[in-house]
Amino acid sequence: MKLYGTSLSPFVRKVLVVLAEKGIEAEHVPLRFHDPDPGFQAASPLGKIPALEDGEFRLADSSAIIHYLERKHPAPALLPSGAQDAGRAVWFDKFGDGELFPVLIKPFVQRFFLPRLMNKPGDEAVVAKCMAEELPRLFDYLEGVIDGPYLVGGAFGLADVSVVTTFHNLHVAGEAVDAGRWPKLAAYVKGILERPSFQAAIAARKS
Repeated sequence: MKLYGTSLSPFVRKVLVVLAEKGIEAEHVPLRFHDPDPGFQAASPLGKIPALEDGEFRLADSSAIIHYLERKHPAPALLPSGAQDAGRAVWFDKFGDGELFPVLIKPFVQRFFLPRLMNKPGDEAVVAKCMAEELPRLFDYLEGVIDGPYLVGGAFGLADVSVVTTFHNLHVAGEAVDAGRWPKLAAYVKGILERPSFQAAIAARKS
């Protein structure tokens, strides 16, 4: 099994965490999106990361890959079996990818991606607006739904992976959740990022 994509990407990090949680061995190829590597291009025709190669089977998109891994390696389960919890897990996966990521990634883009990887200046005004105006409503929502160390069903799962993965990028950008304003969210994010699976994925970071 081979996983393509740099773990600087929150979406690649999602899959690395799931591989670690399930004890699945895979070769990690830390390339960037649109890399010309033929194996990657075959697995991801649109050039997006992550992409998976498992024998003759190829698949792109973090959520699709995780659902595949969950079916092929069902233990430990990262998707709940109950109807309501399963629905909530899918919701949080979509929330993390589609609502949280586009906003949470902005400080990382301006302070790390543009200056360090693209040799372009970042825009601190974008960071300031993000932290002051855009993230608070999302943080308020999460603060209101967190009721323990995990989001769904009292156990670590896909919901936690998807929601927390981009917070590491926020930390790389020198920002964090204000524990005075959002104490439950700050404690939750800290606890999830301290899991060995997340620590292993973070340690795999290469650009």
